Amino acid sequence: MMISSEGALQQTIESNKGILVLHFTASWPNKRILVLHFTASWSESCKTVVTALKALQNKFTALKVYQVETENVGVFCDKHRIESVPTCVIYNGKHLEETISGLNMPRIVKAVEKLIADSSSDNKHTDHMTPPVPIEERLKSLTTLGKCVCFIKGSPQEPKCKFTRALMEMFHENKVEFSYFDILRDEVVRQELKKYADWPTYPQVWLDGELLGGLDIMKELQASGDLASTLPCKEPLDVRLKNLINSSPVMLFMKGEPDQPRCGFSKQTIALLSEYKDVSYKTFDILTDNEVRQGLKTYSDWPTYPQLYVNGELIGGLDIIKDMHMSGDLDAILKQQH
Repeated sequence: MMISSEGALQQTIESNKGILVLHFTASWPNKRILVLHFTASWSESCKTVVTALKALQNKFTALKVYQVETENVGVFCDKHRIESVPTCVIYNGKHLEETISGLNMPRIVKAVEKLIADSSSDNKHTDHMTPPVPIEERLKSLTTLGKCVCFIKGSPQEPKCKFTRALMEMFHENKVEFSYFDILRDEVVRQELKKYADWPTYPQVWLDGELLGGLDIMKELQASGDLASTLPCKEPLDVRLKNLINSSPVMLFMKGEPDQPRCGFSKQTIALLSEYKDVSYKTFDILTDNEVRQGLKTYSDWPTYPQLYVNGELIGGLDIIKDMHMSGDLDAILKQQH
């Protein structure tokens, strides 16, 4: 289910004296688990999280998942320091348990499974625990946690074998986006996945729910130059920033949206640009992506926002825009867009 309005959250906060998400949880059992996924339509990582959360929700009847349109709930995001997508906020009943930023499905799964397992120890709420899932269903769920899933020994930060280490170094070098499962944490999964995949060793790399192979296959893909086209790879930041800047002849990086600016400087900039009726422009809300927010400062050598670009070139911030507006130079530059 999608939440696309600040109003529902804000009304909940005001009417329930700061008990957040009571609107969603008041009629639920005390141990109902809620995951709020703060998402954005442009983010491929968010799409991966959506798919994985659906699989997780199908597994646990005690779990409720809401997708939240981040750009429409700025007040909530500011209060809870949600600065990038995807971010998942996990509640146990009415209590905030954990906030997880980034494409980190293993951590989300672990947090949810722990909360549900803890609830089973309370006899009052054992009926909210789903029956054990058949191993084949569980393996199918794990292999579809995301577009690319790696079954490894340890974690990307602390690999527990040389093959996992080599794979993680390769993926880091090529900026591959993936979820992972540590097979050392679950002996049943470790043994049964070998049979399920008909593949006797680890690491294993799965793509779209199908086994792609192990380290040797990944090395072959890298050697042939096909790794980046086969696996979901994150665009280098400088390339992404260049593409964003050039996505429109007139491009404004601001806080919030034109109809809902989230700082005074952005609001004034939008007011100035609105005076140029014949000029169309696009905006990017830097509050929805902390990587862009911080990276663009370095890329443009400009430390503040908003930032206005015309034909891929930085014009400046609010003060410069004001000065150019007063002198008439802004009109001339905007008319040069192509």
